[in-house]
Amino acid sequence: MDAVRVALLREVLAGTEWPAATRRFAGALRSSVAAHGGGLLLVGSAAYEPWHLAAHLVDEAAWSGTPELAPTLVRHAARPEDPAHLAVGLGRLAAARRGETLLVVTPDTVGAPLLERVHDARRAGATVLALDAGPAGNGDLHAMAHDGLTVPGDTDLDLDTVQHLVSAAAGENAVPAARSRRGFRDRLSRLADHLTAPPPARW
Repeated sequence: MDAVRVALLREVLAGTEWPAATRRFAGALRSSVAAHGGGLLLVGSAAYEPWHLAAHLVDEAAWSGTPELAPTLVRHAARPEDPAHLAVGLGRLAAARRGETLLVVTPDTVGAPLLERVHDARRAGATVLALDAGPAGNGDLHAMAHDGLTVPGDTDLDLDTVQHLVSAAAGENAVPAARSRRGFRDRLSRLADHLTAPPPARW
């Protein structure tokens, strides 16, 4: 989803909680990774891999000049023969340490094995963030998370759409607050480059 479509989506959602909620959560994500120079781990459930969000965060990291946003996608079924960016297994969570950020994204209820790994990562000092969908079934995950955002089951939005809003806002939040004339031109130039760039290679 490009910047124009994100802007249109926000316009449609104006007057709802979602533009502010996704910006707030994106701000927590950006602040966590920026404070420690990166170390973002992204994991889903056994049945759901957030590879689409991973690709968008890689794009936002490049476009916003914030390399810390580029995540390591942690996969339940990673194989050694997979490409390097898809070959990181759950063992990586056991190595999570203070200064790293673990973002758990899932439309499902998180099972006990993953919850244990998330708990271990938090106990080791990692910041845990949770992005999931209702109905409520991830109370244990949110109890461990430093911050979280849930898409209720009774809304017209789906988790994929909210991920687009979060990733876009994470890149935007990296823009300095000072708005000099030169800064505006730089941002306008970056937006033009973004809109005219060829589509990214698919994962």
